[in-house]
This record gives sequence, C-alpha cells and structure tokens, in this order.
Amino acid sequence: MLRSCLFALALGSGASAVHADETCNSPFISALIRGQEQYLHVWTLGEVGVGDESDKLVTISVDSKSPSYGKVINSLSVGGRGEAHHMGLTDDRRYLWAGRLDDNKIFIFDLIDPAKPKLIKTITDFAAKTGYVGPHTFYAIPGRMLIQALSNAKSHDGVTAIVTYSNDGNYVATTPMPTTNGGDGYGYDIGINPAKNALLTSSFTGWTNYMMDLGALVKDPAAMKNFGKTMVMWDLKAMQPKKIFEVPGAPLEIRWSLKPQDDWAITATALTSKLWLVRKNDRSEWEAKEVATIGDPTKVPLPVDISIASDAKTLWVNTFMDGTARLFDLADPTAPKEIYAKKIGSQVNMVSQSYDGKRVYFTTSLLANWDKKAGDNEQFLKAYDWDGKDLIYRFTVDFHELKLGRAHHMKFSGKTDAAALK
Repeated sequence: MLRSCLFALALGSGASAVHADETCNSPFISALIRGQEQYLHVWTLGEVGVGDESDKLVTISVDSKSPSYGKVINSLSVGGRGEAHHMGLTDDRRYLWAGRLDDNKIFIFDLIDPAKPKLIKTITDFAAKTGYVGPHTFYAIPGRMLIQALSNAKSHDGVTAIVTYSNDGNYVATTPMPTTNGGDGYGYDIGINPAKNALLTSSFTGWTNYMMDLGALVKDPAAMKNFGKTMVMWDLKAMQPKKIFEVPGAPLEIRWSLKPQDDWAITATALTSKLWLVRKNDRSEWEAKEVATIGDPTKVPLPVDISIASDAKTLWVNTFMDGTARLFDLADPTAPKEIYAKKIGSQVNMVSQSYDGKRVYFTTSLLANWDKKAGDNEQFLKAYDWDGKDLIYRFTVDFHELKLGRAHHMKFSGKTDAAALK
C-alpha cells in the first residue's frame, strides 16, 4: 500500500513529463515507461470473413523515431472468437492479461520483449470455478489481478462479482457485488485511490444484453430495463462495500484524479449521456452527483470510453454513435465544460492518451453485436498529437484493410520498462 501511495505522489509531481503510461492504469503498477511509449497493443476481435477470423493481440510501433512507426509489427492470434474485450497489466508490468466476454477465456501474455508478446497461459475454467462470466476489467493490485465480471453463469443477468487471481494465474477469491441496501449487483469497471483506501466500481449489463444485436436491444423494453444504475464505494483493504450510489443510465469507465491532494473520480453514463462526479462532501461522506451533459442526449450519442489528463484538468469522452471525441474542461470538476470536439470516424469507442497528454489514440469496436453495419463498420486505430488546441493527425492503421478484425482495447509498452524486468 505504501508503494502505491508513493507512486501516486510521483504521478502528481513535476516528473510527469518523463512518463508515457496511460492515465487509466492501476496506481499499483510499479514499472513505468520512461519517455515516449514505443508500442501499442490492441486487443482485437476476430471477424467472420476477415483474415484468419481469430481474436488476436496486435502490436503497433508508435515511436515516431522508428522506421516502423505507424505499422503493425506483430500479430498473435489466440484461436476462435469469444468477444475479445479488455486488458490489464500486472503490477510489475511483466504480464498483460486479456479477456473474452463470450467464452470467458483469459489470456496471459509475457511482455519481456514488448515488440513480440508471448502467450504463456490460457485460463479456460473461469466460469466453472467462479460461477461468473464475462471477465471484463483487469486491474492490478500487489501480486494480484482483480477481474470484474459482467454477469453470472446461472441467469446471465447483470448480477456479478469481482474475482481475484494471483499474478501467475491462480484463482484466489470471489467477492459478490452487493445486492442489498440499494445494490443491484451489477459491475463493470474498477478504479482505486490507494491514499483514500477507496475502491470504486460501476455497472453495465448482463450477458443476455451484450450478446444481443444493438438494434434489437434498443427496441426491447424489457431488455432496456436490465442495465446497471449504481456505483459502489468499497473499503479497499477489507474488500467490503461501504456506500452504494444511485447513478442511473449505466455508469461505465471510472477515472480518479491523479493529483495526490484530490479525492474525486469521474464517470460517464452510456444511456443518459451524463458525467457524474464521486467525491467527499463537506461532511467527509462520499457522494455521487451529476455534473454535465455529453452531447445531445435525445440523439443517444452513447458515451463510451473516457480518459482523464494526468493533471486532471481535462477529460476525453468518446461518443460511439456519432464517432466523436469530445474534450471537457475539468478545472472545476463540479461543472465540466465541453471545449473541443472532433469526429474520428463513423464509430469510435476506446481512447488512450499518453501521460504527458501529447499523444492520443482511438479505436473503433464496441461489441461485435453492437458495432455498426456495412460501410459504417469502420475498424481502425488512429493516432493524433494534441497541441493543446487541436488534434493533429499522425496515422491510421486500417484493421479491415490488413485483415485483422475489430480494433478494441489498447495498452502501451516500451523497451525501457521491459529491460528493467530483465
């Protein structure tokens, strides 16, 4: 715990310019990328009729000084299609965990050579061992990996749990999401503030919904009722829920301010297109409050991924349906204001920015059954520089043109941190 607090202090100090890590990473990750990120790993969904049709980990060179800049330098297929979704680094940054929502397989990649990740273990009994399905969020704590499942194996609704594994892939414990005192049992993302002993979780929906076609889903009144509407503040050390917040509209990614003196986190709600702030009030009690609107909610822009700046002054928010990246001013986190917007493509989902905020990356796929159809089903990675006023285009990797599939989650790596592991 002490190490994480020291790390959080380092992130908030003037030394931040030498780090390239994404701002969404767990604060327990001890090995840092020095200087600019060199590689970008993209967890990619296999697509029928596209290349080998398999889910895969795609590695792209993003070092502008490299002759392979903007090019795919490695592609590692894992076999089959199981709704590849999110990834997470272990606390020592040696291993990258990646999950699939449909068949519940978890893949562990060794990053000793980040240019050529190696698949060293596949966990195939996640559902059988835990009773839960849809391993979504992978969040490092010392020597352990927290996995937020999205659903359960019995009813496939949104009632779920957090599952803990050791870094070497052995099951440790299951912690059910609360279903009493206002809890709906749903789960989606995990965000930790070690200095406050605070673990915050959000909510989404169950297997039945996320495996439906999006067009059919939004026309099904019963299905639309089965989305999460809570966030939970946990005692991190005890892994016990302390307070449950009513946050309607399916709150998704959680981003804590990385400034050591701050005690707040922010999230976006997919269905209601709002930003919500979680912080302590004047009575030192945690509370959740709606603080801003994203786009025009009547047009259902569908906010998806968000990325907070390391100085907590701005927040990138992607809206899937209109393919737009929006930047919000967080100078006053109780009243965020949109200050910039740019259309990235026909659809956009994930956003990752470097720690210095100078480079921003976007990918497209949301869920195989929710992505747009025909010509609007663009699948790419796009890289931009941010000069403080505008996104400056650098390059595109067209995943369809290269027969790779649907581009989803991203993680950075580099030679310097890998060398430290040797």
